[in-house]
Amino acid sequence: MNISRGPGRAPKYQRLAADLRRRIAVGEWRSDEPLPVESELETHYGVARNTVRLAVDMLVNEGLLTRVQGRGTYLKDHQVVDHHAYRSPSEPRPGTPLRSTSDIYTEEAGQAGRELTSDFQMLIVRAGTDITGRLRIEPAEAVVLRRVLRQMDGEPWSIEESHYPVTLAAGTPLMDPDPVEGGDEAALRGAGLVETACVDELSARMPDPEEAQWFQMGPGVPLMVQLRTGYSKDGPVRVTETRYSADRNRLVYQLGDIAGHLRPADDGA
Repeated sequence: MNISRGPGRAPKYQRLAADLRRRIAVGEWRSDEPLPVESELETHYGVARNTVRLAVDMLVNEGLLTRVQGRGTYLKDHQVVDHHAYRSPSEPRPGTPLRSTSDIYTEEAGQAGRELTSDFQMLIVRAGTDITGRLRIEPAEAVVLRRVLRQMDGEPWSIEESHYPVTLAAGTPLMDPDPVEGGDEAALRGAGLVETACVDELSARMPDPEEAQWFQMGPGVPLMVQLRTGYSKDGPVRVTETRYSADRNRLVYQLGDIAGHLRPADDGA
């Protein structure tokens, strides 16, 4: 294959990276076998060795490939897990409580045949304006932050941080330094606050050094960020920011009366 450069076209290494990306997407290589060595790619594409090296470097930085000392270049072997960020209830009706996120994560880990573990922290922090504005409290007001670090089979999966106004959390299990039995949703219900609605905002950004280290991310892999504001009938009760490594997670939303149309594979079962 010849990928000689034409007028106004992307550099050769970028076009080579695009074709390698395409071949990876269609399953031309398996994760347990090395990709062709640089000399083979050089001959196949009719390009210089440096062009091949730049293209492979690009895919390593994107988290698609990894170099193993003395063995070659392999596909980055991250199992992608579907997280049902929202799943329509089988019988939707006004005031239906949202499902516990802890229950959803446990269910999804079981469906994937993987072991879910987590570490928990409770902190009192000064919230940024992105949190206080959504909670409708004063700027820089203190909030209760409940953080869960989740792993699948020991591999980092997600960082979930739920923020509550101190006035709401005071006198409830949300102030405890340990996880609440039944999830934070149980603590909210005990306080007479049933979370029945939410607004999700999805974005992507590059991780900071601490996040990249915890997730064990490649240098070019972004974070998916889900910012969820949960509401009871009286207004916002919490803001939850969940961060995922984009190379090993997919967020799934099911909206409307879809249950009767799904097959087991569609539903992630």
